[in-house]
Amino acid sequence: MSEKETTAARPLIDDEAFMSVADLKAYVAEVESAKASQSYVAMQAADQAKKDLIERLSRPIELTPEKISAFMHRVKLAAERGEREMLIGRFPSELCTDHGRAINNTEEGWPETLIGLPLQVHQIWKDKLQPLGYGLKAMIIEWPEGFPGDVGMFLTWK
Repeated sequence: MSEKETTAARPLIDDEAFMSVADLKAYVAEVESAKASQSYVAMQAADQAKKDLIERLSRPIELTPEKISAFMHRVKLAAERGEREMLIGRFPSELCTDHGRAINNTEEGWPETLIGLPLQVHQIWKDKLQPLGYGLKAMIIEWPEGFPGDVGMFLTWK
């Protein structure tokens, strides 16, 4: 056999190295399925973490002198940096009876929609900090899929 005949009879690349279109589609489907499965598990974990957070924030906390002192120290540090407000709480809009609608629309009665710890924070501000000249504002700070997500509560001063 001549060299020319041997080269013609031998494929340049082994046929087994090629993947058929059907095999390629099956491979892509497996990869996409694995990604979706991981995404689903991650979404379930995030959903459970949010439920746990809502459960925890649904209950008021005990305020100790140490916690109050640490909080006021954070306020002083923020003021020293020239800031005029400080995020004091972030919570899911599910801790509002209207899921944050009144906060988003800056309605005057928005505090009446709060429950749990956010309501306690508002009451502490009203009883202790407002008489000292501090302000309190709330706004939706996250919009997952276009819906109100987390609410941010800010202590303000001038």
